[in-house]
Amino acid sequence: MAATSATSLSIGSAAAVNNKTNLIAHTKPHCVRVNTRNSLPSFSGLRSSNSHSLSMETHSSFLGKETSSALRGSLAPESMKRSQSLNHQLSPQASYKVAILGANGGIGQPLSLLIKMSPLVSALHLYDIANVKGVAADLSHCNTPSQVLDFTGPAEMGNSLKGVNVVVIPAGVPRKPGMTRDDLFNINAGIVKTLVEAVADNCPDAFIQIISNPVNSTVPIAAEVLKKKGVYNPKKLFGVTTLDVVRANTFVAQKKNLKLIDVDVPVIGGHAGITILPLLSKTKPSVSFTDQEVEELTVRIQNAGTEVVEAKAGAGSATLSMAYAAARFVESSLRALDGDGDVYECSFIDSDLTDLPFFASRVKLGKNGVEEVISSDFHGLTEYEQKGLEALKPELKASIEKGITFANKQSIAA
Repeated sequence: MAATSATSLSIGSAAAVNNKTNLIAHTKPHCVRVNTRNSLPSFSGLRSSNSHSLSMETHSSFLGKETSSALRGSLAPESMKRSQSLNHQLSPQASYKVAILGANGGIGQPLSLLIKMSPLVSALHLYDIANVKGVAADLSHCNTPSQVLDFTGPAEMGNSLKGVNVVVIPAGVPRKPGMTRDDLFNINAGIVKTLVEAVADNCPDAFIQIISNPVNSTVPIAAEVLKKKGVYNPKKLFGVTTLDVVRANTFVAQKKNLKLIDVDVPVIGGHAGITILPLLSKTKPSVSFTDQEVEELTVRIQNAGTEVVEAKAGAGSATLSMAYAAARFVESSLRALDGDGDVYECSFIDSDLTDLPFFASRVKLGKNGVEEVISSDFHGLTEYEQKGLEALKPELKASIEKGITFANKQSIAA
């Protein structure tokens, strides 16, 4: 399970990139060039295929071609089958506003930096309960097009959300010594509830992207809040599970000695422990696994958050990889808003794909949010995957119900 990260105060970050790109960041003072040389056959993540070559040039390449290419995301495996979006051209002028709630945290800070690099962002609104001015001042020195604005405390929260197209919520606290899981849940659930109420009041039409853990519960909480405010749009509420896909792609590529940029593994279910189910049989490019490899990879993907926590010896959790994955999902959303008709990501959403009210699966993103849930991924599951699907349902159901119960109790108390 991806873990929530520490923050300087009570709001910080939480947890949860796929295959291929020609979006390259360079550095040359006072020169930002957008080059839409070709059309985009398919896009899924922070990377495009052999189309838009987008370069932000400055004196030296601070990422390098390989790094920045990987940063930009992935090519959907269906790209060769789809041609309807071939004529899409990336807008040459940034025009979207993104707000990060919890921008001073362990995930919030690197996430803010990555989103600042996007040529599609005109304004980056950074909100936290304290110490966000320094983050904003630091980022404002980066010579990319977006304007950085800081907002501190509840009194400024509403202004941070005015006119925003995408809201990203990594706010939360990590589990600390002596803190029970219920303690952690109650704190983060309360934070998400408060923030989503502000979103509902100030930018109800925005894409709302929840990173705060436990995502299996915080997304249902957000949905209940939006319903009570009368502004719930299930197509625009997302639980960010992209980190599970990023990890699956990475581990499979390493295991099978594949070119990472080409690998795409859909991950379904939820965003914690056994509710995370990678569909290895649907890996693109097609590759065979032994039964032992399937089990080892599945367990590693499910427990990857713990792997990072142990490697950091208790000093932190998966903040950098989570920021990378979240930035990819934000970029995918911006591409969809910009008119790209071939954007696919996995996300935890309001879904009727199973008998559960919320479920993570691959979806097609468009200007209005979720355009299509990709049910074909469920066709021809292996016996191992089918058993995993049935095994995750009780735990995921309990987490969803816990979130709904919390939201309703809070409403009654209010």
